[in-house]
Amino acid sequence: LIVGLPCYGACDLYDYKGKTDALVHFGHSPIPSQGDDPNVMYIESRSDVTLDDSVMDSLKDLPERIGLLATVQYLGLIPVVKAILEKNGRKVSVGVGDRRIAYPGQVLGCNCSSAEAVIDDVDAFLFIGEGDFHPLAAAFGVNKDIIVLNPVTKEVRNMAETRDRILRKRFAAIQSASNAQSFLVIVCSKVGQNRSAEADRIIEKIRTHGLKAYKAVLEEINPISLISYRVDAYVNTACPRVAMDDSAKYDRPMLTIPELDIVLGDREWADYEFDQIRP
Repeated sequence: LIVGLPCYGACDLYDYKGKTDALVHFGHSPIPSQGDDPNVMYIESRSDVTLDDSVMDSLKDLPERIGLLATVQYLGLIPVVKAILEKNGRKVSVGVGDRRIAYPGQVLGCNCSSAEAVIDDVDAFLFIGEGDFHPLAAAFGVNKDIIVLNPVTKEVRNMAETRDRILRKRFAAIQSASNAQSFLVIVCSKVGQNRSAEADRIIEKIRTHGLKAYKAVLEEINPISLISYRVDAYVNTACPRVAMDDSAKYDRPMLTIPELDIVLGDREWADYEFDQIRP
């Protein structure tokens, strides 16, 4: 049986029970805090790309103290890059994340605790990988420069401009929701994104402010699933990237949990933070 449904990570395991005897999940590492099911096998996707000392031609402007981060595909390059940087006079740190993180230095789209663990020991982070999704999690979560090294093309870039552009959109969403009188608090039924208890706490908080709040449980969060709800704004307790990356798809403000706190006046704008899924 090949599962043809969308899969967004190890947070989105197919519910195989009653359908098959076991599940083979390709591409991602396990999330330890979700527990150890002996009938779920993770086949991690590890790249065979190699790097050598010549990569320093692209990294010569890095500051003295560097933290290393990667996706599961490129975790094998962390010790390689660490040795190259140290040979060239850099002090290198690799953080151990919380129980959602399987490996030192690993970053998920919803969790950058590996970066947080060494934030006081580094001047910037070097993320080894491709695309924006994972390095943006670190860029949102820590107040340090996130430099991306694409190990395939050797391209190096700073995430600051992309991060700031998205944060400006987040501030606009907060402002747009500032006069909202009713909120739909969204819970995702996916095993690694379900924060139902947190949603209940949020609903109670909204109501103590004299506003209306409702709870909806969804498997897939998309505009069509939400179009029939007559509310002024949405609060997303599922993967925070639904709000951060996809808000333009929705006809009403889509807030993260910390953003709701700003709307309600329970958090200052200066204390804005990235909503992470914790163990």
